[in-house]
Amino acid sequence: MAHTSIWAEISSTPHELRYVDVAGVATRVLRAGSGPDLVLLHGTGGHLEAYARNIAPLAAHFTVTAYDMVGHGWSDLPDKPYTIDVLADHLVKLLDVLGIESAHLSGESLGGWVAAWTAAHYPDRVDGLVLNTPGNIANKPEVMERLKASTLAAVTDPTDETVRRRVEWLFHDKTQVTDELVRLRQAVYTRPGYLRAIENTLVLQDPAVRRDYAWDPSWVGLISAPTLLLWTSHDPTGGLDEAELLQTWIPRSRLQVIDDAGHWPQWEKPDEFLTAHVEFLRSLTSGAVG
Repeated sequence: MAHTSIWAEISSTPHELRYVDVAGVATRVLRAGSGPDLVLLHGTGGHLEAYARNIAPLAAHFTVTAYDMVGHGWSDLPDKPYTIDVLADHLVKLLDVLGIESAHLSGESLGGWVAAWTAAHYPDRVDGLVLNTPGNIANKPEVMERLKASTLAAVTDPTDETVRRRVEWLFHDKTQVTDELVRLRQAVYTRPGYLRAIENTLVLQDPAVRRDYAWDPSWVGLISAPTLLLWTSHDPTGGLDEAELLQTWIPRSRLQVIDDAGHWPQWEKPDEFLTAHVEFLRSLTSGAVG
């Protein structure tokens, strides 16, 4: 079915959208479906609607939880740096609040980084891991600067043009960037206090701060959960060489490439995204992943 609007995508799927208190942080959460728990994590400056095209089809196989990370979307914006350990701690406490002992995690970009950190440091909470274009594994300064500059430009001057340019950066097929998606980002970017919040997120693009959390085999090698590296042919943050490097660091990992997509394969190629998740995560219960 062709995309018509974000909320039309899940209009026929029973779901619940609410706020939960996570250690004092009002956190916006959407849940749908039944079966094994699958938590979806968005990227820098993102929000749960990044998965609008995936929630309904995934809910046919999993209990899907999508949420706005602390400092993102419409969750609370406490004034402190949102480093990877802070974001992972928020995720684990959210699992506690929702009564989820362990779950599959699927994270895109920053969300993949948070999911990987969680799997490494809280191994008993992660059953399976999907790292969806997790972004700049090689920690390249030019990629960090490009992400920081484009994001700040859109938040400090959230015109149609600047916000659309920021969203288009995520896509290989720019025609898939709808007016609705641009308006949604504008609504997030113009929230009171959001400029400070995005500055607190972008500390991760500062090499001095990033050093303590940068992708590195010293912690990535601790991941014990079976892992799918879901890459694309046109990811602006890193090529297949970075995917292959990450694969050497993570035991029990496999690599799959989605063609003709950029940094948001979940939006550009929802059918391939669904198939990858269902086949990989189902294989964990069948014992097919070694």
